[in-house]
Amino acid sequence: MEFSTEVLNTEALDGVQLAQAWRVRQAHFPRLIGFDYPVDTAVVSLTGTACALGCAHCGRRYLEHMIPIWEAADRTGHAPSLLISGGCDTQGRVPVREQHLRLLDGLRPGRRLNWHVGLIGQGELEAILPYMNVVSFDFVGDDETIGEVYGLERTVADYVATYKVLRQHVPVIPHLTIGLRGGELAHERKALDLLTELGCEALVFLVFIPTPGTRYADRQPPAVAEVVHLLAEARLRFPRTPLYLGCMRPRGPYRKALDPLAVLSGLNRIVSPAREAVTLAQELGLSIERGTECCALTSERTS
Repeated sequence: MEFSTEVLNTEALDGVQLAQAWRVRQAHFPRLIGFDYPVDTAVVSLTGTACALGCAHCGRRYLEHMIPIWEAADRTGHAPSLLISGGCDTQGRVPVREQHLRLLDGLRPGRRLNWHVGLIGQGELEAILPYMNVVSFDFVGDDETIGEVYGLERTVADYVATYKVLRQHVPVIPHLTIGLRGGELAHERKALDLLTELGCEALVFLVFIPTPGTRYADRQPPAVAEVVHLLAEARLRFPRTPLYLGCMRPRGPYRKALDPLAVLSGLNRIVSPAREAVTLAQELGLSIERGTECCALTSERTS
């Protein structure tokens, strides 16, 4: 898509904040950065392309690129890891049925599994714990964003409660989508406030992508300068926490502008980085660790 000049403009960057973020990264982490190219993680949907929500940013489009679980035995090949995801029910949960578990019995051996579960309940969680290595949990910081984007009558309290329950049983990596509400920053700093209180072992940032066929198709992603400001702020607020820039973010000129600035913001891992980010990392004297699986499953030697 075409990005507006305002979105790509980085003149509003706070150089002092970036310098502070870089110093914090240097103080608490080795001179090592991870670049992940997740070709070895197969993405499986428990629901095929079905979803009860039709969210404003997704509209079921992302499910089209996943492997339905009933085809996974033939289509996942020798992938050493799987991302288990799917569409949600009306309560914001990715439904897990007995037939799914039977199929997972055949897929599980020798593999690590990263799960998207949504607002799962205690009983469902206990049933799938034997199949879990890690959970990637989409964390949202305000009720208005939940209602507008997902159409759910759920609250931030529901997200916090689910996050707490999950962390009692399995490693959880919260994912925070910057600009989730149609490219506008709304819930992000509230989410960071909550995660500061709750704690997190690592934090993945995503960036809203305007996607054809969705209610937000005609929107713009958040301005690169706003995203960088939030990343640097997160590094200052979470000085010892590994911070990642995940796979969901706009490509093309946007990624070329954002990714090297994410390096300067002190992030530890970037998924499918722009060449400019790799070049900058080398110029800064960082050693590069290349991964081939989902960043939530990647060894945290950058921590």
